[in-house]
Amino acid sequence: MADLRSQEPTQTLDVLGRVCPYPLVITKKTIEKAPNGTLLKVLCDAPASAEDTIPKYCEKQGFPMELIKLEDKGYWEIWIKKP
Repeated sequence: MADLRSQEPTQTLDVLGRVCPYPLVITKKTIEKAPNGTLLKVLCDAPASAEDTIPKYCEKQGFPMELIKLEDKGYWEIWIKKP
């Protein structure tokens, strides 16, 4: 699969400032409602959500995902493709 970040996201979801488990809950609801083929870019500053719960959810669902930590900005970009 091509680099997800090289594509234009269908939707950007900003969960900055939300604490676990809300980033995962909001991400799940958003991706479940989205049509197949959606590329979702999630902005998240909750370490447990960005590095653990959201990646595990994507793996379990079979969604391709890329995680990019933006040290200078203090948050992660999580790119999720709904097949």
